[in-house]
Amino acid sequence: MVVFPNAKINIGLDIVSRRSDGYHNIETIFVPIPWRDVLEIVPAHGEQTTLSVTGREVNCPMEKNLVVKAFRAMQQRYNLPEVDIYLHKIIPDGAGLGGGSADAAFAIMALNDIFEIKASKEDLAEVAATIGADCPFFIYNTPMLATGIGTDFTQIDLDLTGYKILVVKPQVSVPTAQAYAGVTPQLPTTPLQELIKMPMSQWLGVVKNDFEKSIFPLHPVVSEIKQEMLNMGAIYASMSGSGSAVYGIFKGDNLAEENPSKFEQCDIFIGDL
Repeated sequence: MVVFPNAKINIGLDIVSRRSDGYHNIETIFVPIPWRDVLEIVPAHGEQTTLSVTGREVNCPMEKNLVVKAFRAMQQRYNLPEVDIYLHKIIPDGAGLGGGSADAAFAIMALNDIFEIKASKEDLAEVAATIGADCPFFIYNTPMLATGIGTDFTQIDLDLTGYKILVVKPQVSVPTAQAYAGVTPQLPTTPLQELIKMPMSQWLGVVKNDFEKSIFPLHPVVSEIKQEMLNMGAIYASMSGSGSAVYGIFKGDNLAEENPSKFEQCDIFIGDL
């Protein structure tokens, strides 16, 4: 079975408070975007599970790959036989786009179909939650408000049909620990789910990503990319998650195919929302 795991963006990201367990409570909105990897899972030809990765280089041992972790979690829960996994990586890592989590979640859903487990989405999301905080989002793969440590999801009414998105990932990565080290948690004056009810033309400067304040001085290229998107006519632009990818949302065809010089040597995606 072949599936196509897609990336996500964060619209708004408020670091609300620091928890006693060392994690942070956040409020953010996850939105799926059509930048996709390719994942194939078939019954194993040999006696052991295998993983073959093409496309972007993935520097981690096989058993630490999130797709393999997802398979092992499903195998343990549903007594599955071994499989061969083929993963073609297109979504950049270290970008705040959730590519690895998407791969894991789509693997869980594919295994559910291949072996006719007939588990509910709720059951699959429970398995996904053992792999990573944002993995369950990709089981539902529809705009969601994420709260708590990013694992509590509530479906929201957000229709971005008719908009185009430009995503640019520079050649810098932002470790999550570094991103959190530079933020000061603060309860927002107005909840994010209320702010996004405003027209998108009013989001800029109001619907914010708290990580930008500390990441932009460390990696000026990220800030420059955001500004360039606004110069190009983006209605709204923001860093996604803890970065370093930046996205701009454009109305209709108001997005030139030519990319500014600031985007050279960057990974670029243009698509419909």
